[in-house]
This record gives sequence, structure tokens and C-alpha cells, in this order.
Amino acid sequence: MTVVITRETPDQVEVRTFLAAADELYVSLYPTESRKALSLAKLLSTNVRFFVARRDGRALGCGGYMLLDETAAEMKRLFVDPAARGQGVGRLIVRAIEHAAVQEGVETLFLETGVKSFEAIGLYKGQDFLECGPFAAYEPDPLSVFMSKRLDMG
Repeated sequence: MTVVITRETPDQVEVRTFLAAADELYVSLYPTESRKALSLAKLLSTNVRFFVARRDGRALGCGGYMLLDETAAEMKRLFVDPAARGQGVGRLIVRAIEHAAVQEGVETLFLETGVKSFEAIGLYKGQDFLECGPFAAYEPDPLSVFMSKRLDMG
């Protein structure tokens, strides 16, 4: 079956479950000062675009981006249900985010993830993200990996 990714609101039961699972994982891996995930309230801000991947109506994963300015955005809260991992869902969500961001004039997409988030780092590197320094309001953190990608505007 086909995976369909659409812009949706993050304040629905399936997405809340994903965000809680991600938060639980982050708590087990990183100290408080190194956790930078957006809260549900912030995900509902007008400068955030959020997407859900579904197959046959069932949520498989989610993620979004937050506009930093007219030409830059930060990818936020990418999560794939463990039962759906290894099926390319993460790649599809990243591509949907990139496509939507380009439509809004975003030229550079940034992200921050943790050094112990090996699957995430592999996904991002596989999608041509390159390591960079801290961006926006981030400070250097030995437990953070900062990445960016110039988006194809063509």
C-alpha cells in the first residue's frame, strides 16, 4: 500500500503518542539541557508546518519544520513508528518537508539531533544533509549534531 503524507495538525492522538515516545527516548539518552524538542504548544505555532505519513489511514510517522526567516527553516520532531521503520517512511517524510519548504521559498533546511540518535543521523546523511555549526539560537553542545541542506529551488 502507498504511504500518503499530508499536512496535518500535531494535536491528534496518534501524533501525541509518537511525540511522547520520542520524548521518552530522548529522556533516556540525553540530559535536560541537551533536549531541544518543540512542545506540542510550539508545534501549533503559525510558523510551523507539520506532516503525518499514513498508510490505509494509519499513522506511520510525523515531522515538520519551523520557519526561521524567509529563506531558512528547521526540521522538527521527525519520528517513525518503530513498527514502520526500515520501510522508507522517514525518507518520504523528509522529502515531503523539503518539497513544502521549497514551495514557501525556503532555501536552507537545518536540523539538530543528538549524537546518540544513530538512525536519525544515518537518515539525514542519506538525504544529503551535511554537518554544520550551531544555527539560530543554538549554542554548541557536545551531545548535539547540527546539519543543513541547501534545497533545490528548481
